[in-house]
Amino acid sequence: MKRITSILMVTLFVLSVLTACAGNNSAQKSADAGNNKTELVVFAAASMTETLNEIAELYSKVAPDIKLTFNFDSSGTLKTQIEEGAVCDLFISAAQKQMNELEKAGYINSDTRVDLLENKVALCVADNSKKEIKSYDDMKAHLEAGDILMAIGNEDVPVGQYTQKIFDFYKLDEESLAKKGLLTYGSNVKEVTTQVAEGTVDCGIIYQTDAYSAKLKVADTATEDMCGQVIYPAAVLAKSKHTEEAKALLDYLRKAESSDIFAKVGFTPLS
Repeated sequence: MKRITSILMVTLFVLSVLTACAGNNSAQKSADAGNNKTELVVFAAASMTETLNEIAELYSKVAPDIKLTFNFDSSGTLKTQIEEGAVCDLFISAAQKQMNELEKAGYINSDTRVDLLENKVALCVADNSKKEIKSYDDMKAHLEAGDILMAIGNEDVPVGQYTQKIFDFYKLDEESLAKKGLLTYGSNVKEVTTQVAEGTVDCGIIYQTDAYSAKLKVADTATEDMCGQVIYPAAVLAKSKHTEEAKALLDYLRKAESSDIFAKVGFTPLS
């Protein structure tokens, strides 16, 4: 009887070991499958942070074998990183200038280039500002009076370049305003947005999509004759090792489900 009991105990022990091993193998296979995902690196304008992260969740269900890695910053900074050899499969710029320069230098696959979205340049006012700023005309008057502090983008980032055009439209001398201490700067649109949201300035010029995401009050939006159209071009990089996968993602960004997310925050889908 003792012998039978011993045999049973040994058998149960062996079975438990085999079951554990099977479970570990299954878990390892699952982990291996996850590690075998194709990673797509997307460089995108900082103003697209919220929308692309939301779209990424949807895309993970459409393409479970794809892992999306985002790098959000000013388009000028992203362009420089690409020129310096950073790994990137898809680039989405907040202006044509950066994309044009990369295309001219052969960094992008021209056949894949599309105009993806249109945005608006918005004048936003801090909640704690005591100044009456309800339009770009008011902004001009206060800057000329020298009684406000305003945040804008650096000259090497698209939102800063659009701001320069608005200043030119109103015949405002940026250098003079800066010397008077009326301007503060951000290295990308998110930094300008943060200054307005935290109330460290009276107002700032950002995109209307960033205003929506940060729940900021939009006083006015610039017309085309003030700063031109704000077009976001997108293209697959010429040196991408995952060209077809990057094309598929770009196609998805033009589909209805993505367009709905873009439109929700104030973008105008163009395709």
